[in-house]
Amino acid sequence: MRVFLSIENHGNHKVEKGADLPIAAIVRIAKKNGPTRIGSDGAAAFAKYAEDIGRLATEANRLTIHAGRKTIREVDVNLAALSL
Repeated sequence: MRVFLSIENHGNHKVEKGADLPIAAIVRIAKKNGPTRIGSDGAAAFAKYAEDIGRLATEANRLTIHAGRKTIREVDVNLAALSL
């Protein structure tokens, strides 16, 4: 199972955009922070929140481009988080 970080509508179909994040990577990150075992329902819940990171990244990128820059900075992420 993979989580796609953003999906855009183009006409009558949806286009997956951005990198995809495997559930195994999400579980690996979580395990590095304490838990030794994560059930499939727990992994699915983590994946749901990973989708929020994708939306945050998309909005931060939009703000970065609007500011005339190519590099996302802390201020872009913070403003994006406030707008979501």
